[in-house]
Amino acid sequence: MTLHPFLRELAAAPDAEAAMPALFIGHGNPMHAIEDTEFSRAWAEAARSLPKPKAILCISAHWETNGTFVTAMEQPRTIHDFRGFPPALFEKRYPAPGSPELARITMQALKEVHAQPDSEWGLDHGAWAVLCQMYPQADVPVVQLSLDQRRAPATHYELGRELRGLRKKGVLLLGSGNLVHNLRAVVWEDTAYDWALEFDAKMKDLILSGDHQAIIDYPKLGRSAQLSVPTLDHYLPLLYVLGAKDQEDTVSFFAEKVTLGSMSMRSVRLG
Repeated sequence: MTLHPFLRELAAAPDAEAAMPALFIGHGNPMHAIEDTEFSRAWAEAARSLPKPKAILCISAHWETNGTFVTAMEQPRTIHDFRGFPPALFEKRYPAPGSPELARITMQALKEVHAQPDSEWGLDHGAWAVLCQMYPQADVPVVQLSLDQRRAPATHYELGRELRGLRKKGVLLLGSGNLVHNLRAVVWEDTAYDWALEFDAKMKDLILSGDHQAIIDYPKLGRSAQLSVPTLDHYLPLLYVLGAKDQEDTVSFFAEKVTLGSMSMRSVRLG
C-alpha cells in the first residue's frame, strides 16, 4: 500500500511542540457546500488560519452506529445523505483520499471502546459539505469516526480525550454538528427563537469557562436545552472536540449565529 505523501511519516513522527487546533463546526443546511454564504466563507477563513493538516479526523452528526467504526478505505465515496435539494448538490463530489494508516492510529488510540475499521461508509455531508469549502482542492486525507448511539455523552467526551494526542501529530480533529438543532421547529427565515438564543448563549459561556461537565450534563440546563437538543446526534461531535482540549488551548468562536429559528451555526476553535 502506498501512503498519501502527508501520511508517510504520521505514525513514526515525534510529537510536535504545538498541537494542531481542533474545530467544532455548526454545519446546518447542506446547501452551504455549493453556495457562497456567510458560513461557508467563515469555514474557508478558519481553514486559512490553520497550519496545513497532515490529515483530518472528522466526527460527523450523520454517522450513527451500534459500535464505534473508523473509515479505513483509501478512496472514500461522497455520500449524499439528504433529499429535496437541487440536482447541483447531488452532483457535488469531494474526492479527498482516505487514510488506512490514520484509521489504524485512531483505533489504537481509543481504549474506552473497541473501534473497528469500516470499508463501506465514506464521507457524509457532515464532513464533505464543510470540507469542500475549507479545503476545496481535496488534497488532505480524511477519515471519519462514527457515533456509537448506545453510548452516553460522557463516554463520547472521554473518547475525545483519548484522541487528543493526534493533534500533536498534525491531525485536525473536526467535529461537525450543531449546538442547537431542532428540525421540527425550523422556519426558512433568518430568525431565531428565544429559547434557541438562550441555549446558544449558555453554551458559549460554558465553553469559555471550561465547565465541560455542565455541557455533558446538558439536560440539567432546563427547557431551552430540551428544545435545542431533542436528539444527541448533532450535539455529540462538540463533546469530542472539547474532550480533546489541551490545558493551554485558547478558545474562540466563528460563524456565531442562530438562524432558521432553531439552528445554531456557532463554531468553536481550540488552540
